[in-house]
Amino acid sequence: MIQVQRLRTEQQQVEDALLKRGIKAGDTIRHILEKDDERKSVQKQLDDLLAESNQKAKAIGQLYKEGKAQEANALKEETSAIKEQTKELHASLVDLETAVNDLLVTLPNPPQESVPAGNSEEDNEIIENVGEIPSLSSEALPHWEIAKKYNIIDFEMGVKITGAGFPVYNGKGARLQRALINYFLDVNTDAGFQEVLPPFFVNEASGFGTGQLPDKEGQMYHMEVDNLYVIPTAEVPVTNIFRDEIVDANDFPILRTAYTPCFRREAGSYGKDVRGLNRLHQFDKVEIVGITKPEDSNELLNKMVDHVASILKALGLPYRVLRLCGGDLGFASAITYDFEVWSAAQQRWLEVSSVSNFETFQSNRLKLRYRDEDRKTQLCHTLNGSAMALPRIMAAILENNQIENGVKVPEVLVPYTRFNIID
Repeated sequence: MIQVQRLRTEQQQVEDALLKRGIKAGDTIRHILEKDDERKSVQKQLDDLLAESNQKAKAIGQLYKEGKAQEANALKEETSAIKEQTKELHASLVDLETAVNDLLVTLPNPPQESVPAGNSEEDNEIIENVGEIPSLSSEALPHWEIAKKYNIIDFEMGVKITGAGFPVYNGKGARLQRALINYFLDVNTDAGFQEVLPPFFVNEASGFGTGQLPDKEGQMYHMEVDNLYVIPTAEVPVTNIFRDEIVDANDFPILRTAYTPCFRREAGSYGKDVRGLNRLHQFDKVEIVGITKPEDSNELLNKMVDHVASILKALGLPYRVLRLCGGDLGFASAITYDFEVWSAAQQRWLEVSSVSNFETFQSNRLKLRYRDEDRKTQLCHTLNGSAMALPRIMAAILENNQIENGVKVPEVLVPYTRFNIID
């Protein structure tokens, strides 16, 4: 959530940045500032009345000590009237604070200066292409046919048990899935990310804190009786570990990694892009989260981007890095780099990771702070990335590594799978 003070001091810059997302926010920002001016005026009236009430209370005590009961009782009547006024002002203050917050939560994070303007993924900027795209025979199969041929993923059984988008992994498919999870966690912890295993359900405050609510409410599975949400990514519970905390600046950068299953309704998704593992309602993902000082966050972002790149290189997958345009950014992100791997049989790029800097957008919602050198509390910067999302990584491994008699397992995974070929 954008801070009101930023809107006051950088109004034009924020408006210009939001235009990169295709959002004309001038009227909303002016309305926020007008409501906040009203709030400040009411707050001053309330503070003045409370100060007056305190002075009169002291005077009443003194008058009683001096035996001037009649004068004391007159002052008491005045303080009763003040109490009624303060109640009314307090109610107005609450209404105005709510109005300001209701407007603030509609504004997404203003993109950083380096983010290109644009309306869709077609406007994203390709930063780097790495690796050679494999040349497969005309008989090469897409991953859903490979999965069926070797009985490693059963999409039809998933439909029987639950519905579309909930596959069942069998035999070497289940083993490869577990190998990827363990490998990603080991690589992340070796890089300094502390592993945590968080809950898979979160409350409303957690969803709001990281920006999923109210923006993505329709994409999250909701248990109405308990008012809990099933997580769409480990970013939500892991980042919320630090909600309402003042962290020690000596601990920066705070680095965490977690494996969780993830759940997304993916409402409105259809067509060839959702076949097989391309788009699921339930999938496994290993996440990395970073928290640091504002002046260090872009450096940490670059390190996280390099870390994700190192994983894809180790897996031997050709990939490209994109800087997302304003219109393709997530609601809470100030800048995002996407990683896409080449799917040889489908002849298309598949997104497998997003690495983002949220700056103070999440921490303002989370009330996540640290103390600076002057012992003043400041908002932290939060970051996160996928390292990695498994379904499309699995799809790319199956398609890119297929040979005449099976599928070769990437060398770095063999110690985890204990086999080097799926046949």
